[in-house]
Amino acid sequence: MTQPRDHRPIVVGVDPDSTKRMALAWAADEAARRRVPLRLVHAEGMPTVEFRKWHVPPSWEAWNEVMHEAGEQKLKDAVAFAEARQPRVEVSGLLAEGDPAWVLREQGQDATAVVLGSQHLTRVREVFGSASVSLPVMAHSPCPVVVVPEPEHSNQQPAYFVVGVDGSEHSAAAVEFAFEEAALRDAALRALYVWQPGLLGMLDEQAAQQECRRLLSEIVAGRGAAYPNVELRQELISGYPVKVLTEESADALGLVVGTRGRGGFAGMLLGSVSQGVLHHAQCPVITVPVTSA
Repeated sequence: MTQPRDHRPIVVGVDPDSTKRMALAWAADEAARRRVPLRLVHAEGMPTVEFRKWHVPPSWEAWNEVMHEAGEQKLKDAVAFAEARQPRVEVSGLLAEGDPAWVLREQGQDATAVVLGSQHLTRVREVFGSASVSLPVMAHSPCPVVVVPEPEHSNQQPAYFVVGVDGSEHSAAAVEFAFEEAALRDAALRALYVWQPGLLGMLDEQAAQQECRRLLSEIVAGRGAAYPNVELRQELISGYPVKVLTEESADALGLVVGTRGRGGFAGMLLGSVSQGVLHHAQCPVITVPVTSA
C-alpha cells in the first residue's frame, strides 16, 4: 500500500444542508487511507436551508449572532459525523468568515486535497456544493479538488479510476494523482485519450491516432513504474471528450482530469473539459493542477 507523502490535511467544505454528507464521508475515508488529519471548514454567514424570511433577525448584529450560532452547530454536527465514521482520524473544525470559495482556496494552500459536495451542479445555489463555489475553487486551488455528488453512485467491481490524458503537463499531473488514488484503494486505472476524428482531415487521421497513442504511452509509462501493483489499461477512444469521459467513468470510483488541457487559451483558468465533466459526471470528479504534481 502506498504511504502518504506528508501530513497535509484533507480539507472538506461543510455543506449548510446537514442531510448532505457524501463529501464529508469521502473526505473522512480519504484522510484515513492517507493517514493525514481531516479539517472541516464552514463559512460563517452562509444561510442554512432551514432559514426562511421569518427567521431573519431585525438587525445586522443579531443576524451575525444567529448565523454564528447556526454555523457552530453545523460544524459541531459535522465533526461528530466524521469522528464516528473514522475514529482514528484526527478531526478539527474551522468556522471561517468570508466568501466560501475564497476561504476554501486559502485552506487549500497547505492541503493534500479540498473536497466539496454537489447535489446538482446545474442549480446555482450559494452553498459549498454549488457550481458558484466549485468552479472558482477548482480554477485557483493549488491542490487537487474533489467534487463528490449526492446521492451516492454505484461502483463497478472490480473497482477502477478513470483519468483523462491529452499529452499536456496538466494531464501528466492528473495521471500522477490518479495512480496514487488507485494504489490507495487497490483499484485499477483506465487512462483514456479521447481524440476527435476529422479535425485534421481524413488523410491525417492515421498519423493523428499514432501520435495520440505515443503521447498516452509516454505520459503513463513514466509514472506507472512507481505503482507496479496498479492494473493499467490504456485506451484511445474517438468522440467528444466530455461525453466520452462522462460515460466511461459512470461506474468508476472517480474521474481525474487536469485543470486545463492541450489547446487551452493562455488566460483560461479552468478548461472546458474540466467544467464539462464537473456538470455531467455521476462519480466524484478530481481536478489536479500542475503545481500539485
